[in-house]
Amino acid sequence: MKRLLAWAALGAGVVVATAFLAFQLSPNLQDRLFAIGARQQLARASQLPVTDDALRVLLCGTSSPLPLRQSAKACTLVVAGGKLFIVDIGPESSENLALWRVPTPQVEAVFLTHFHSDHIGELGELNMQGWAQGRRSPLKVFGPAGLEQVVGGFNTAYSFDRTYRNAHHNHGQGLLPIDAAVMVPYPSDFVKPGDTPVGRTQVIYSSGGVTVTAIETDHRPVSPAFAYRFEYRGRSVVITGDTVLNDGLAAAARGADVLVSEAQAHHLQNIMAQEADAIGQDTFAKVLRDTSRYHINPVEAARLANRAGVRELIFTHMAPPLVFGLLRTPWLRGVSEERADGVTIGRDGMLISIPVDGSDIRFDQLEG
Repeated sequence: MKRLLAWAALGAGVVVATAFLAFQLSPNLQDRLFAIGARQQLARASQLPVTDDALRVLLCGTSSPLPLRQSAKACTLVVAGGKLFIVDIGPESSENLALWRVPTPQVEAVFLTHFHSDHIGELGELNMQGWAQGRRSPLKVFGPAGLEQVVGGFNTAYSFDRTYRNAHHNHGQGLLPIDAAVMVPYPSDFVKPGDTPVGRTQVIYSSGGVTVTAIETDHRPVSPAFAYRFEYRGRSVVITGDTVLNDGLAAAARGADVLVSEAQAHHLQNIMAQEADAIGQDTFAKVLRDTSRYHINPVEAARLANRAGVRELIFTHMAPPLVFGLLRTPWLRGVSEERADGVTIGRDGMLISIPVDGSDIRFDQLEG
């Protein structure tokens, strides 16, 4: 038997070696195998369901500004009524969307919570990718006062790019129409820069049974800053953006099915600051300490979820980065005492489905 197994192993090795040599020496075989692989990749369908039996939330970026290889910066996608909506579009998040085959030309609108770089960094790239893949109208962007300057800046920065791409690919056939390559801002001015946050709200989008309400939050000195509430067929999700715990947000989130909340574990952030001080990184240490003044912590987020009476709390935009699983325990310290269940740590690719019939919320995972 051992001799038979040895001969079988030898035979298999010869077959593998022969195939490898044939591939190296045959351009025709190389091209044929590449074509097979290319077709398989190009034919991959989007992993994102768009049927109208649920309100869906996809976490497309769950990290904070601190780098974490497996997580993009702030980005949440909402699917409602067959339409795609994106809340914030931080660095690396558009790559996630591409890997999951999310059809970016079908993005109905982008909603920006505020203008920190980790929330807007890939706005230009998302817009370009959607246009290059077939969008035929400008991308709508909603956000607080100051939005026109931000969107205008991206439009200006990408002005050469869209001209080049149109020249490359138009061929007189209307491909990549230049007027569809820009973004159009829809600023909400019901909150003025510098106003003291008092939890004001305003419906800023309503179409096809989908309603989006902007909620004033407290992220001072950033002002204004918004959370967003999406409602569809009796179901709802609130996405906090960056904020501290405040009564206005709790009131506006009341009765939502899902609360997607940012959170920073201040006690761990302070330990990082102490270690940064110890090795002479004074500026970084000061920045780390400052962040605790304008971010909600996990226990406060649980308290917010309880006050609002939501079914599920999903953490996103998590700081410090959860670089390995064991960190979840100190990061969540105190949360279970505030909220015993209905708490989930989000991750890139997590898909939350809220059935319109009110049945159990489902969790799935998209893979790149």
